[in-house]
Amino acid sequence: MREQQLKAFGQAVRHWRTGQRLSQEELASRCGFHRTYIGQIERGERNPSLLNILTLCRTLGVSLPNFFTHYETTIGTSV
Repeated sequence: MREQQLKAFGQAVRHWRTGQRLSQEELASRCGFHRTYIGQIERGERNPSLLNILTLCRTLGVSLPNFFTHYETTIGTSV
């Protein structure tokens, strides 16, 4: 179950990132993260901290409720 949750979270990040036509490298730069970290998140290989989630949402210009609404939709279809 944990793996599915991390993959769904990563899919939500990818959804919001690609919706803004940002590369992983550009998002990482704007967040102050390494580009490989964004890739690992999107593949479900990393479990980001709350502070990093807040940074991602702020950088993507999406509220936490909207971000997690999309996450819930994704997790609901992959369970």
